[in-house]
Amino acid sequence: MFGLDAMHTMMLILLLLATVAFEFINGFHDTANAVATVIYTNSLKPKTAVIWSGFWNFVGVYVGGIAVAMGIMHLIPNEILADYNTYKSMALIWAIIITAIGWNFFTWYFGIPCSSSHTLIGSIFGVVYTYTLLHPGTSVVLNWQKILDIGLALLITPVLGFALALILMYILFKVVKKKKIFKEPKPNKKPPFWIRTLLILTSTSVSFSHGSNDGQKGVGIMMIILIALAPSFYALDNSKDPKDLVINIQRVEQVLRQIDIAKLKADDQAVVAGAVVKLDSMSRTFNSINSFSQLKSNVAAETRVSLVAIVKNLKGIKDANVALFSQAVNKHDLKRFDHDLKKINDYAEYAPTWVILLISIALGMGTMIGWKRIVVTISEKIGKTHMTYAQGATSGVMAASTIGLSSVLGLPVSTTHILSSGIAGSMVASGGLKNLQTKTLKNIGAAWLVTLPITILVSGLLYWLFISIIG
Repeated sequence: MFGLDAMHTMMLILLLLATVAFEFINGFHDTANAVATVIYTNSLKPKTAVIWSGFWNFVGVYVGGIAVAMGIMHLIPNEILADYNTYKSMALIWAIIITAIGWNFFTWYFGIPCSSSHTLIGSIFGVVYTYTLLHPGTSVVLNWQKILDIGLALLITPVLGFALALILMYILFKVVKKKKIFKEPKPNKKPPFWIRTLLILTSTSVSFSHGSNDGQKGVGIMMIILIALAPSFYALDNSKDPKDLVINIQRVEQVLRQIDIAKLKADDQAVVAGAVVKLDSMSRTFNSINSFSQLKSNVAAETRVSLVAIVKNLKGIKDANVALFSQAVNKHDLKRFDHDLKKINDYAEYAPTWVILLISIALGMGTMIGWKRIVVTISEKIGKTHMTYAQGATSGVMAASTIGLSSVLGLPVSTTHILSSGIAGSMVASGGLKNLQTKTLKNIGAAWLVTLPITILVSGLLYWLFISIIG
């Protein structure tokens, strides 16, 4: 299978199954984020709510694009994915998955709303950093910019969620005349139709947004596995014709040859000259094959690394020298140059339909169980008063919009902390800071603070242990 021997094939299958398990646990770990409001307000029965949420999580993963998945992949330097030592790759991936699953399960068991994003990102950072320490001879450079972007997103979005929910609640107090929306749900009694409709819509939006963001993390992990262990089949998009890529490459080369590179900075001149040489070599290679699977594993892996780097570098040079490019190339060709760069990148940064479908099913199925522990925390233990219809709707609208925007930007964020902070903001709007339960908030805050250091430490130690065993 994939040109691997029996042992490597078995490991590949086990890693893929472990990724499915991670996404399944992610589903029931984070279910409460989407169903807490509709279950607690009696808008939907629990069984109906989790099935409905599971379906929309599935849809969110399937149609939500792969920007977040690529964001996860970018945390691991391409040089590591192109490492020919499959034992090191397997050790690295096992360390990530075991740490992520373990911490997710631990926090779920104790009913602590915790971030799967924090867990996964901490696990990845831990193994990559340990990799650089244990293999000092490698030319691996951590993607600090991507780490910083994701770190800021994880830090800012809960604060944004709190503030938006606070503002929305104040607006509702001023605008809405029907005060039923500000009352607590009565046991076994459904809310008025318009309130129920609003709550179901917000729950659906959170479910879809959760799928489009959290689900993509599983897609990213699975692509890391496939590229690292079966590069001939998955380093480049085998569903596409190599000769079509040649057309895109030749048009990019044509534009580069029209540019007076002597007017560029010395470093940029070297980058452009090197890109032309590499692209020309790739064109000859791709013209001689009918499928990327015909490439040797090391060639496929190196080609992927080169394509991603070339596209990134050329786009940066072009954006920094727009006037120079505009003088040499007409507007139409310049626009097509950007289009061709994107097309070239799509050959390297993609996800097969079966991967997206498998992760969609795993997240959707996981969402259908395990909801009760965290629903109670979300609905009753953040504020001293029980959640009202207005607070449920406000936190849902805020969570769906914040997570949706993050997915468009390709930033993995914490659904759990965004919704929890939104409910906290709505509670403050209703009764001030004294309306918050400090014990629960301390538990959530503690989980937020310790998740990164614990997962970094555990995943790093696991990688060191696995490498030591391999010898």
